[in-house]
Amino acid sequence: MIQTPAIFDSALIAQHLARRSAPGDFVTDLVLADLEDRLAALIRDFPKAAIIGPDVDELPAFGQTASARFSYQRHAAFGGQDDVPVLEGEDFNLIVSILHLQAVNDVPGYLARLRARLAPDGLLMIAALGGETLTELREAFLAADAQIFGGASARVAPMLQVRDGGGLLQRAGLALPVADVETHVVRYPTPFALMAELKALGAANPLVDRSRRLASPALLAAAAQAYAERDADPDGRIRATLEIVWLSGWAPHESQQQPLKPGSATSRLGDVLGKV
Repeated sequence: MIQTPAIFDSALIAQHLARRSAPGDFVTDLVLADLEDRLAALIRDFPKAAIIGPDVDELPAFGQTASARFSYQRHAAFGGQDDVPVLEGEDFNLIVSILHLQAVNDVPGYLARLRARLAPDGLLMIAALGGETLTELREAFLAADAQIFGGASARVAPMLQVRDGGGLLQRAGLALPVADVETHVVRYPTPFALMAELKALGAANPLVDRSRRLASPALLAAAAQAYAERDADPDGRIRATLEIVWLSGWAPHESQQQPLKPGSATSRLGDVLGKV
């Protein structure tokens, strides 16, 4: 069996979350509000549902669709070395994972294992930080590392690209895959205000191959200067990109829509559009 290389230090992430000084965070609130809107559009019952996220206390106990209210089993992400928490029972009608997939070492395995817990026609929904998140901070530290140390260090984790989402869902055996992205721009008074918030939220560098060298005052000052020069607005506030990638797919079932076979169409596209 091929061992999946460890990119993220799950135990370290759990320690950071346990030590964080800020209860809750606006990113989780944003994702949960979006989740509520997405579920509200579904005419579906979810008698057995589970939700996975970094902070169990911040996860909802109940959800609402267009036709029914339902309860969640709540599970902590980053609870140990295993990327997938132990879900109680099988045949879930709905499994939701929020803000976890972006720091999972074996993404295809994670998706496949969650898909295996779904009942036929069960829904998997995932929200994860996308590849453009904190791209400004990443570029600022690359410039600062080059200036101070003459080379680059990995200080901001790589994240999921939306273009890869559909393929990952299909690889996991999910039908009707959908991948989309929500992009937000958040502004801060200074780069140091952004760094302080990331630390308070427990979002410090989670990479296994991270530099063990402490960030010196000179490095932080150089990063802040590079950030302000590249990504500051006229009023002096700096921009930070937040990208949320949403993935959804269904466990296959005979009742689902099936694509027609190539060549089976009975009318021409030009006829439908009213053209000769």
